[in-house]
Amino acid sequence: MHRTVVMLTIALVVGISVCALSVHAGGPALPPELEQVRAALEKYHDPYVAVRDGYFSTIGCIHYSQPTSGAGRVPYPVGGMGIHFGNLQLIGPVPDPMRPPILIYEPDGDKLRLVAAEWLIPLATGIQEQPTLFGQPFDGPMEGHEPLMPREAHHYDLHVWLWKENPHGLFSPTHPGVKCEGYGYALAEEAPHLVPHPKP
Repeated sequence: MHRTVVMLTIALVVGISVCALSVHAGGPALPPELEQVRAALEKYHDPYVAVRDGYFSTIGCIHYSQPTSGAGRVPYPVGGMGIHFGNLQLIGPVPDPMRPPILIYEPDGDKLRLVAAEWLIPLATGIQEQPTLFGQPFDGPMEGHEPLMPREAHHYDLHVWLWKENPHGLFSPTHPGVKCEGYGYALAEEAPHLVPHPKP
């Protein structure tokens, strides 16, 4: 009986260890709050599931091949943003940490790989000050990202690289390892201009 208990305990410990390794293999180590977010979004590794849940692709794979030039622009490091899947039903003045309005995929051959989530808040929602989430202030406010967004779509946004370790940082808007080369709808964009904070 004692030997059986010992064997079951060892099996349980090994099983827990394997599960923990598989979680960390799916992306960078994260604080507990963001681990919960990543776990809640795991189903969206399948882009068909994302589409069924109301996320629709903007098609273009956005990347920034040149450092931000000129004053008054968002200071994006060189790198990619990937392909954005947006859910308009999730956009509002208060960000929901468990329900990002945007999922970000990178091309991987003929597949799409989920790499990040983005929280976006348009100024048109009536927001009066710079929002924060996960202890991090949003970037912006800024113009829309043309050609996929109208320039007049002024907004704040926050990128979080939940599944792909980012040497620029967890909350960087771009990732040097996200590549759009070879993808038919690659879009080399310029960093958007900053716009004034809304007045109360």
